[in-house]
Amino acid sequence: MTLTRQLADLHTHTTASDGVHAPRENVRFAKEAGLAAIAITDHDTTAGIADALDEGEKLGIRVVPGVEISTVADGQDIHVLGYYMNTEDPVFQERLHSLRSVRDKRNEMMIAKLNELGIRITLEDVMAVREMKDKDETVGRPHIAAAMVQMGAVASVREAFDRYLGKGGAAYVNPPRIHPKEAIAWIHEAGGSAVLAHPGLYSADPLIPELVEAGLDGMEVYHSEHTPEQEAHYLQLAQDYGLIVTAGSDFHGKRQGEAFHGEIGCRTIDAEVLDKLNLKLKN
Repeated sequence: MTLTRQLADLHTHTTASDGVHAPRENVRFAKEAGLAAIAITDHDTTAGIADALDEGEKLGIRVVPGVEISTVADGQDIHVLGYYMNTEDPVFQERLHSLRSVRDKRNEMMIAKLNELGIRITLEDVMAVREMKDKDETVGRPHIAAAMVQMGAVASVREAFDRYLGKGGAAYVNPPRIHPKEAIAWIHEAGGSAVLAHPGLYSADPLIPELVEAGLDGMEVYHSEHTPEQEAHYLQLAQDYGLIVTAGSDFHGKRQGEAFHGEIGCRTIDAEVLDKLNLKLKN
């Protein structure tokens, strides 16, 4: 008899950061997609995890507490996923708060540049399009883009990123942030595992050996924006360095009918990988 594989999507966003759906909804989507597990990995915050865990218990879905930490190396944005940290750790939470402060400063800088370009957008406009409105949520470029669409400055979120907010855009800024090696250390000190997010979206392959030396645990080989060639390339790299292989949709939901990355369950990995990521099981 063939056993059905238990699958996990280890990269999703909620209204705690720049996702459109509440944490409980992500868990329900995972149930509808036939998944065994889902990770909540909001940007620089763990504010959505408690609700997701509660919903997971009700629906029989394993919820992985996670985070996606924003870092910079050599001027390039690099994201590091953390799994199974102690989310009650006050030091870890204070560190995440410091990252959200940098993100807030970046928002202000981008809004100022947009104003210089003749787009009369305010921080109040951006805050008005938030979904969750919790003190520990993060506000970022998708919220700015949504506000720009709402005020008629651009026709779509994609146009906002292509012309203004994406790397190379007219209003793009990248203030100093921590190095990914520091993010790895923070995650480890909070008892979690550190995974390099969507490496195919960067030009940072030369950085990988340095991150491995710093203790990187895994690599997100399967991602909704990776090509088959990239997935094969990063699978080989992960195997060469002895890294845990993960997968994630990077689900954000849709704004103005436009999807950010993929739907929940479009990239999955066998749920047995969770036992490798949960370092507490090894102690």
